[in-house]
Amino acid sequence: MKKILFSTMGLIFACNTSQKTVTEEPKSIKEIDVSTIAASITEDELKEHLYVYASDEYEGRETGQPGQKKAVEYIKNEYEKLGIPAAKKDGDYFQNVPLKLNNVPSGKIVFNNKDYNVGEHVLTFNAANLNFSTITYVGFGIEDDNYSDYKNIDVKDKIVLLKSGEPIDSDNNYIISGTKEKSIWSNASEAIGKKIKIALDKGAKGVLYYDSLSYNRFKSRFNFMRENNSGRMEVIDKNKKQFSSLFIDTFLAKNIYQEIESNNVPKILESPLSIQVASTDDALNSENVVAILKGSEKPEEYIVISSHLDHIGVTPKGEINNGADDDGSGTVALLEIAEAFKKAEKLGQGPKRSIVFLHVTGEEKGLLGSQYYTDFNPIFPLENTVANLNVDMIGRIDPKREGNRNYIYLIGSDKLSTDLHNLSEEVNKKYTNIELDYTYNDENDPNRFYYRSDHYNFAKNNIPIIFYFNGTHDDYHKPTDTPDKINYDLLENRTRLIFYTAWEIANREKRLVVDKTAK
Repeated sequence: MKKILFSTMGLIFACNTSQKTVTEEPKSIKEIDVSTIAASITEDELKEHLYVYASDEYEGRETGQPGQKKAVEYIKNEYEKLGIPAAKKDGDYFQNVPLKLNNVPSGKIVFNNKDYNVGEHVLTFNAANLNFSTITYVGFGIEDDNYSDYKNIDVKDKIVLLKSGEPIDSDNNYIISGTKEKSIWSNASEAIGKKIKIALDKGAKGVLYYDSLSYNRFKSRFNFMRENNSGRMEVIDKNKKQFSSLFIDTFLAKNIYQEIESNNVPKILESPLSIQVASTDDALNSENVVAILKGSEKPEEYIVISSHLDHIGVTPKGEINNGADDDGSGTVALLEIAEAFKKAEKLGQGPKRSIVFLHVTGEEKGLLGSQYYTDFNPIFPLENTVANLNVDMIGRIDPKREGNRNYIYLIGSDKLSTDLHNLSEEVNKKYTNIELDYTYNDENDPNRFYYRSDHYNFAKNNIPIIFYFNGTHDDYHKPTDTPDKINYDLLENRTRLIFYTAWEIANREKRLVVDKTAK
């Protein structure tokens, strides 16, 4: 699982209706005893895989590095052994993901003939040499169905100043929701990307983004990258417009506009500003690994089961971050689920819908592999993708759950589809009896886990998802996340739950209905 720095956003659509779930689908369950298929998912095999996959030989599986290359070869070889073909038509299991590393830049903003240095008052990864005679202040920078900060404001070729949050009225109601409840515009994980995209789509050359609550967190991460000579990785987008996104601190924001916190009214600030930032980019390649088991009756409908194959590599001190739980556990779970589906197929009872096994790269760098799959090059049409079941860390116990270990955190099952949520609940009651804990499904959860793993790139495209997660622990993103600390009995049972859920989605008569709008 990744730690958040800057987030992206999605455009959401929905339709309305509802369906029955597991009880509607007895036919395939009668034809084959699915529990005998699930029994092929075992502690011993999960352990055998993980002791290889999370070993020192794989050097922490850093995106684009030799250890990650070994990891994709391991995954590919396992699918070849199982006889499950590559998803791509050319027979290549690897989906190349073109990436670039934006090295930590140097430079400054010059405002009223005074310098504000990158890394101190300004944070950015965009090289730019731009000059502006004025600054366009747009308040919160929101454009929604019934509210806009851009009325009668032309920002084409301008630098835009905006701030976090959303407007409230004299009764302290949020104007957009019309209630005391905040809207998505108060959720930094999603609002930052949405606000920047609005300015970009309106032709602005750049954004000065003021978020006093998030700036120090961003700055801490920026300084870590600078001290460790790392930088920020992103997918290469050849069609991307030149645009400069800059996060500014309170000192600079108030120097530019003293009333920025109290005045929400857009206006033109008659002050010159220049951006002088230099940076270099390093291109690198990484790979998703994608295999498919074709459906027997509805092969053009797809269930994507995903996990991320990468981790965070080696520490500056030379310690290997093995990532056994994060996300070695998800990776080996997918391999065992694939084996179970293949066993069913050999018995003449393969899934009715196609199952896509998607191992994505670059999750730790910002959900990059799944972003590439959904936003740039989906191997199978997103409109035909029925659901995504995402598996990220399912082998350990959250310290808060000690003594009550038979659980799994479920996130997102009810965000888009009532069908999916009900199916998930009923499958669990029927087969595994794990406590499904929805603690982190709360939209007010400060951890914002819903936005922090690869399912989000499917959810933002209106595809129902479930994120399976054991929670964090003391070994999270540390060299001590090793295979010997995995609870293999729990890993087995949780993996079986995911298999059963995928089985029911694949074999139900009607496709899952999307009846909600994701936030």
